[in-house]
Amino acid sequence: MGITDVVVVLAALTLIGGLTWFFFGPRRARSARIDGGVQRIQIRVRGGYTPNLIRVRQGMPVELVFDRQESGDCTARVVFPDLRVSAALPAFERTTVRLRPRQAGRFGFACGMNMIHGTLLVEPATEPPSGVRVGDGGGGGSVAVVPAGGKPAVPPGDDGAAAEAEAAEAAERRAEITDLTRRVTLGAVLTAPVLVAVMAHELFHAAWVPAVLLNHWLQLVLITPVMFYTGWPIHRTGWLTLAHRAADMNSLITLGTSAAYGYSLLVTLAPGMLPAGVREVYFEAVGVILTLILLGRLLEARAKAGTGEAIRALLGLQARTAHVLRDGAQTEIPVQDVTVGDEILIRPGEKVPVDAVVLSGSSAVDESMITGEPIPVTKHPGDEVIGATVNGTGSLRVRAAKVGADTMLSQIIHLVQQAQASKAPIQRVADAVSGYFVPAVIAIAIATFALWFTTGPAPAFTLALVSAVAVLIIACPCALGLATPLSIMVGTGKGAREGILIRSAEALETAHKLDTIVLDKTGTITTGKPALTDVHAASGFTGADLLAVVAAAEADSEHPLAGAIVAGARERGLTLPAASMFESVTGKGVQATVNGRAVLVGTARLLGDADIGTSTLDPIAAAFSAQGKTPVLAAIDGRPAGVLAVADTLKNDSTEAITALHRIGLQVVMITGDDRRTAAAIADQVGIGRVLAEILPEHKAEEIRRLQAEGRRVGMVGDGINDAPALAAADIGLAIGTGTDVAIEAADITLISGSVTGVVTAIRLSRATMRNIRQNLFFALVYNTVGVPIAAGALYPLLGLRLSPIIAAAAMAASSLSVVTNAGRLRRWHPTAHPSQPQPSPPRRLPHPFGSAR
Repeated sequence: MGITDVVVVLAALTLIGGLTWFFFGPRRARSARIDGGVQRIQIRVRGGYTPNLIRVRQGMPVELVFDRQESGDCTARVVFPDLRVSAALPAFERTTVRLRPRQAGRFGFACGMNMIHGTLLVEPATEPPSGVRVGDGGGGGSVAVVPAGGKPAVPPGDDGAAAEAEAAEAAERRAEITDLTRRVTLGAVLTAPVLVAVMAHELFHAAWVPAVLLNHWLQLVLITPVMFYTGWPIHRTGWLTLAHRAADMNSLITLGTSAAYGYSLLVTLAPGMLPAGVREVYFEAVGVILTLILLGRLLEARAKAGTGEAIRALLGLQARTAHVLRDGAQTEIPVQDVTVGDEILIRPGEKVPVDAVVLSGSSAVDESMITGEPIPVTKHPGDEVIGATVNGTGSLRVRAAKVGADTMLSQIIHLVQQAQASKAPIQRVADAVSGYFVPAVIAIAIATFALWFTTGPAPAFTLALVSAVAVLIIACPCALGLATPLSIMVGTGKGAREGILIRSAEALETAHKLDTIVLDKTGTITTGKPALTDVHAASGFTGADLLAVVAAAEADSEHPLAGAIVAGARERGLTLPAASMFESVTGKGVQATVNGRAVLVGTARLLGDADIGTSTLDPIAAAFSAQGKTPVLAAIDGRPAGVLAVADTLKNDSTEAITALHRIGLQVVMITGDDRRTAAAIADQVGIGRVLAEILPEHKAEEIRRLQAEGRRVGMVGDGINDAPALAAADIGLAIGTGTDVAIEAADITLISGSVTGVVTAIRLSRATMRNIRQNLFFALVYNTVGVPIAAGALYPLLGLRLSPIIAAAAMAASSLSVVTNAGRLRRWHPTAHPSQPQPSPPRRLPHPFGSAR
C-alpha cells in the first residue's frame, strides 16, 4: 500500500468519524421566551427547521410561529404525532401553532411527508428551562394574541379555515407539479442528445455519432443548466438539510451529482491535472440522474394528490347556505351564520345545513355520506337530522341543534385530521431506521471510495468514484419515510367515508391484532328500544281492560318497560283511566290506585310480598322468558290479573355481523346484565358462543381485563355511559355512534351508523391498511438492501459487474414511486357487502324489570 492509499484510508476514517459527530453529536436547544404567560418561539422552515430542538416548560401555553420561507409539497404541513396536532403552513407566510404540553418529555414534529424533523423538549414545570428570559418578548401578552405577521393554525372544527387551508395546499401542489414539469422537460431535452451520443459510442462504437456531441465542452454547456436549474430543488433542499446537521434523499443525490459534476468539470477545464487514464467525464450521468429523480418526484406529486382526498371530500359535503325562518320571513344566509335554535326550511333535494331536530314534515334523508349506509332513512317530527346529508322528496322544517364546530361533520373532519396527524407504532420503527439510514449510506459511500481506490483495478480512481456516487444515488430514505404515513392517511380517510371514525393511527394499527370482540347487548346487539309484544289476561279479565289498567298505573314511571307498556296501550287506541297513589318499589315494580282499584305491576316477588299467589301466571311468564321476552306480572284488587311481555328487538343486521366476525377469525363474547338463562338464549339466537351474564355496569371493565389476562387482544363495543370504563380498558374501544357522547369520547373507533357491521368493516380496513404498510416497507427496503451492496461493487470481483449511477437513479425513483402508488391502491378498497335485506330477528328479553339499572 502506497503513501497515497494510506492518506485516502486515513481521510476516509476521519470523514466517517466527523460525520458521526456531525449527525449524532450533542445539539444546543433553543428555549422559548415567556411573555405574558405564553411561551413563544419562531421557527424558520427552509430545508429544515431552525431551531429544530426547542425547550419549553410543561403546562404553560406555547406558541410556535412557523416562518416558512419556501414552497413545495414536502413542508406544506407540520405534524406533531404524539400531540395529535397537524397544521398547514402556507408558503412564504408565518403560521402560529398553539399547544399546551401537559406532560414532560420529548415530542417530535415533522413535515407532512415525514422528511424533515424537529423535537419539542418539554421540561417539568418544577424546573424552569435554562436560558429562558421572562418578559422580554414582543407582541401580545396572552395566548389569544397572534404575533405580528403570523396567522393562527386552523383550530379544530373551523371548517371554513380548514377548507381554506386545504385549498391553499392543493394550489401549492398544483404549482409544484407545474414547476416540476417545466424542469423535467428542460432536463430531458438537454440530456437526451448527450446520453444518446455517449451510449451509442460506448456500447456500440457507432461511427454515426457526431464528434461534436462527445466534446466535453459541449456536454458541459448542455448539462450545466440541468445541474443548476433542473436540479435546483434537489440541491437547495439537500444542502440546507445538511446545514441543519441532518440529511435526506436530496442530500444524498446532491452529494453524488456534485461529486460527478465537479470531477467532470475538472477534467474539462484542467485535464492536465489528472492522469490520462482517469480523464472521463460523467455529464450524461449527472443529467440523467437529476432528470430521473425529478421525473419520479413529479409522478409522486401527482399520485400523492389523491391521498388527501378524504378531507377534501368531507369538506365538500357541507352545505353553503341555509333557508332560515326569522321574524316570520324566510332568509337565505351562509351556513356559518346559523345559530342554535334557528328554524330552517329544507327543500326537496337540498343538503341539511346543520345538525337539527325535525319540527314538521316527513322525508327520506340520504345519510350515506356520513354513516356509510346506502338506504335513506325516513325522518318524522322529533327525529334528528345530520348536517351535510341530503333531503329526499319531502320538505322538512327543522330547529338547529348543533352548529359550527359542534356538528357531526365538523367532529368527523377533526377526528380524521387528528388520526392522520398521529403516528402508528410501526412508523416509529421506520423513523428510527431512517434516522440512521442517511448517515450510514454516506459512510458506506466513503468506505466504498477508499476500498476501490486502494484495492481496485486500474483506473482505480474512476471505479472508486463511480461506485461511491452509485451508493449515494441508489439509497432512498424518502420511500422509507413515506411508507407508513401515506397508508395511514388513505386508511383513516377511507374509514371516514365508510362511517368509521378512527381516533389515531395507533388504533388503526392495533385493530388488526384483535382476536376477541366483546359486544354489549342493549343498544349494540339490540335496538335498545323496548316494545310491548304480548298481553295475557287471567281468568276474569280481558286483555284490553288489563292493558288499560296496567298502563295507567305505569304512566308516572320513567322506566323503559313502563314506557313501552304505555306506548303499546296508546298504539292500540286505549283510553287510560286516572291513577293515584303511585309508588315505585325499587327493583320490583310499581303500585297505584286506578279508578279505585289497587294495582300491582312488576316481578313475582312484588306480588309475593303482597301475599298474592302467582302459580297460574308463572308458566306463562316462563314461556315468555324462553322466547327472550321480559315478563311483567300484574295483580288487581289482590287477584293475579295477567302477564304482559316486553321485548327489545335485535338490530336487523346483528346476526349477519356476528357471523362475519366469526368468519374473519374473531371470537365474539356478549356481556350483559341479564340473568344467565336469558343471556344464553339471546346468545344462541345470534350465534355467540361465550356469554358474560349478570355483570353489573361497574364490573364490565374488570371482565375486559380478565379476558386480557387470558392473553387475548380485546375489542369492546358499547354505546352507554356505563360502557365507557370498559371501552377505555379494552385494547380497542369501539363506540356505537348512536350512543352517548361519553362512550364515544372513551372509544378509539366510533361507528357512526350504529351498526355492528361497522366492527367488521373497521377490522377489515385495519388489516388492509397494515398489509399495505408492510408492502410499502418491503418496496422501501428491498431496493436499498439489494441495491446498496451492488452499487458498492459487491458483484464486481465475482462477475465484473458494477452499477451505473444512471441505473441507480432509476432504481431510487422506482422505489419511492412504488411506495406512493401502492399506498394509492388502498383508495380502491371496499368493505365486503352484507345481505341488503336481512330479516328481522325475534325480539329479545330486557334485563332487570323495573327499578334497577341495566
